[in-house]
Amino acid sequence: MNTLLGSVFWLLVTLGVLVTFHEFGHYWVARRCGVKVLRFSVGFGKAIWKRIGKDGTEYQVAVIPLGGYVKMLDAREGDVDPALAGQEFTGKPVWQRIAIVAAGPAFNLIFTVVAFWLMFMLGKPDIAPLVTAAPQSLAAQAGIHPGDRVLRIDGKPVATWSDSLEAVANAMLGREPLPLDVRGTDGAERHVVLPLQELPAGQGIDQYLDKLGLKPAPLPAVAAIVTEGDPAQAAGMRGGDRLVSVNGQPVADFDAFGNLVKDEAAKSPRLTIAIERAGQPMTLTVTAVKKSFEGRPAQWLIGIRPPQPEEALVRYGPAKALAASLGTTWDRAMSIFNMIGKMVSGQASTKNLSGVIGIAQVANASASMGATWFIEFLALVSLSLAVLNLMPIPVLDGGHLLYYLIELVKGSPLSERAMMAGQYVGLILLFTLMGLAFYNDIHRFLPS
Repeated sequence: MNTLLGSVFWLLVTLGVLVTFHEFGHYWVARRCGVKVLRFSVGFGKAIWKRIGKDGTEYQVAVIPLGGYVKMLDAREGDVDPALAGQEFTGKPVWQRIAIVAAGPAFNLIFTVVAFWLMFMLGKPDIAPLVTAAPQSLAAQAGIHPGDRVLRIDGKPVATWSDSLEAVANAMLGREPLPLDVRGTDGAERHVVLPLQELPAGQGIDQYLDKLGLKPAPLPAVAAIVTEGDPAQAAGMRGGDRLVSVNGQPVADFDAFGNLVKDEAAKSPRLTIAIERAGQPMTLTVTAVKKSFEGRPAQWLIGIRPPQPEEALVRYGPAKALAASLGTTWDRAMSIFNMIGKMVSGQASTKNLSGVIGIAQVANASASMGATWFIEFLALVSLSLAVLNLMPIPVLDGGHLLYYLIELVKGSPLSERAMMAGQYVGLILLFTLMGLAFYNDIHRFLPS
């Protein structure tokens, strides 16, 4: 499956699962409160599939899969049969209407907790937080050395590279100094401070990460696997040999070795490669060949593979996984609120907003990394939907909740005119946010 088709497919899976769960929350609570549900729709527009249930509800899947809705019996939308007056939405007590509206975000929150719990139960394959710093970057200036292991970020322990990246990315929004505790390759622990305050205002996280220059440590210059029948084996190289130099040019890591092989073989395929085996230096003459590997464009190769990065698998039993899930849900929710607050105040750039295209790309990437990575992605999107829908913007669930809270305080509903005015304002805000997110998605495709 190519990237475009994969992105579209996994976007549809993501929206299908999360929208259905969200709308089922409204539907389930509405039915428990005695409200008649006329239609349960996944998607908008013309129905491509529908049927009438035994309860009289019309269930459908519509052609535009970017959302969904539950249509309830509502006196504001037309005359109601007196026989069904007791099942009409606006006639219900305000606390029941609050429960029905809040159920969608609540079910998204429940989905998030369950998804994180399942992720921690299954275990998410990751790599250890071994890092390096790009030359002249902020991380290099702070004192990050090649092969440093990150132990704690802002006092909180981290066990994986993705946990480290998440913590650093969140801290970048505030552009304040970030303390790290690391252990060097010599075994000694050090305290360093990333000078995030030096990041320029008004840029996106991707640009900040480039300027920071904190990256996973490169793989060591070791021929972990020497493939049978290829030039390296023919020249006498063995698995475990340490790669020292190519044509007299020293190599620091496996990537640097591969680049040197390509550059030098382009001049002459016959290469002099210095290695170290069991502490003894040796020199081999290897004749590189140009061929395609795993569907990639043809390049100069000698037939060796690097060692695998150090794995870091976080896996818990049911009880500990639940505790970890609740803690992660809380931390990620606070991160979302923090990001929203900083964007509203101008501290963080709106360039960090992402729309449908960005979600589709991440959906495809996470699905390709494995089931637990996609489960985590679903949990994060579900949590984002819960937070977004609780924002006090008319047309969203949070806007309706605001109307009902005002009704509780003043003792009577808002006028229909005031509610309609709020709906128009809400639509303008919502379409502005969607347009900005779409612009950001498109802009990421364009050259810098």
